[in-house]
Amino acid sequence: MMKSELSTICIAGGKGGTGKTTVAANLAVTLAQELAPQGTTVTYLDCDVEEPNGHLFLHPILATSDRVTVPVPQVDLDLCVGCGKCAEVCQFNAITVINGKAMVFPELCHSCGGCRLACPTGAISPTRQEIGTVETGTAQSFTQLNFVQGRLDIGQVKTPPVIKAVKEHIPAGGIAILDAPPGTSCPVVESIRQADYLVLVTEPTPFGLHDLKLVVDMARVLGIPFGVVVNRAGIGDRALYTYCQAENIDILAEIPDDRQVAVAYSRGQLAVEVLPEIKTKFAQLGETLLEKVAL
Repeated sequence: MMKSELSTICIAGGKGGTGKTTVAANLAVTLAQELAPQGTTVTYLDCDVEEPNGHLFLHPILATSDRVTVPVPQVDLDLCVGCGKCAEVCQFNAITVINGKAMVFPELCHSCGGCRLACPTGAISPTRQEIGTVETGTAQSFTQLNFVQGRLDIGQVKTPPVIKAVKEHIPAGGIAILDAPPGTSCPVVESIRQADYLVLVTEPTPFGLHDLKLVVDMARVLGIPFGVVVNRAGIGDRALYTYCQAENIDILAEIPDDRQVAVAYSRGQLAVEVLPEIKTKFAQLGETLLEKVAL
């Protein structure tokens, strides 16, 4: 394989269950094994912070665990005069005035700091709210693969700040494989922002094609180059292939609908560990991706 000095490859997909994590984890391990002799580091980063599951297959040995916080306002009621300017400026209804005193709803706050700037008496100051955790380590069986994952606290909805905290661990060099959340929502955009290349995982079914079209539109708006990996190839119909050909979209690889892959998945094993033909496919996929992101 050729060597790339710094590349960020993001694995995304239109809906859950299409095999994003399967592709991301198997690709990360394959690249780590191939590139370790060259001294190139590979890092897997699980940005699906609402439901991270890469750890189920990589079985990481965790070394650090850091809490993620965001600033939210707190009100000094002795200074608050109840003018309501803080509530007027807040676009998310995270602060209101009741009985002449400001009241904060931290779960609605977007940490913009506008209320603090609008307060004429200096009654509002920032405090920190914990919303999640970022953990780092190495994959248990592939210690040359760095591992990072984020976990959003139960009940929290501020997903993008936790994803940002995960992405702060993207190394200065080597290959970073980002496992994005499903769909085309804000957390996905935050995950894929500034990626060098997108791998869009889908399956050849009407549902898969429908959601693929959504993520293709998103990728084109963001101006990020992309290609498609067809998972569970052999099921469904040919409409997906017709669409990709018409839209001039590269199909990077096809992962067959093989019962042994499903069995390995159910046991928390990587397909490349148990199926030589799948290992060959991921090696070819890795080679293709490194050629596309080579500086």
